[in-house]
Amino acid sequence: MHIIELKERQDISENIKLSRKYAQLGNFLKELKKKELPLTVIEAVNNDIEAINNTPQTEFDLTISVTKKQRKIIKLVEKELKIVPKNYYRNLWSALGMSVFGLPIGALGLSFENMGLIGIGLPLGMSAGIFVGSKMDKKAFEEGRQLDIEIK
Repeated sequence: MHIIELKERQDISENIKLSRKYAQLGNFLKELKKKELPLTVIEAVNNDIEAINNTPQTEFDLTISVTKKQRKIIKLVEKELKIVPKNYYRNLWSALGMSVFGLPIGALGLSFENMGLIGIGLPLGMSAGIFVGSKMDKKAFEEGRQLDIEIK
């Protein structure tokens, strides 16, 4: 069994943002085809692609569908196979770093009545998150678990 193709849509060429998202999903699927995937994962991906292909022609519905299904496919592949796109962990951990490290430093600043720690905490947390995420991305690349595409 193989991953099915996205239906070609001529009517989205006017909407640049939607065209980019649609093309990005198509490129992501091409990269997935290069990997050996279990049958259950292929079936789940095909179900999501069929849902996108059957989405009504309105640009709003299609934009939402493409975004949600792409995110769902990425999470499925990451969870089941530990295969990720480029900079996946960096992007994930930059947000986690701000919330896990940055906000507590800022809260600590409130308890000491030093408001300057709020402004320092978030960038420090983001930097720590980017550092951790970059290390995880490098490890995924070295183990051959990284796809040759960056999701934006």
